[in-house]
Amino acid sequence: MNDQPIDGRLVSLSRAEVEDLLAAAAARGARQALKDIGVDNGEAREDIRELRSLLGALRLARRTVWQTTVRVLTTVLLAALLAWAGVKLKLLG
Repeated sequence: MNDQPIDGRLVSLSRAEVEDLLAAAAARGARQALKDIGVDNGEAREDIRELRSLLGALRLARRTVWQTTVRVLTTVLLAALLAWAGVKLKLLG
């Protein structure tokens, strides 16, 4: 670190002062980040709750699509096997 004086003076801070300075900077940065993404109003908590709900619904829909796809494919395969068996046993056409 450079020990050159700033404006002719050395700056000395205690550990508590540095921690307070960092906490203030972090809070200011967090507020700015929320403002940058447009959720700096008091409704941010509700917005996040709604987003989580939408994500949950999307996950459920995706799982349901996969389950339905597997069921349809299984049903088609079993129907094809039954039709093949019926033809081989001369039960169908």
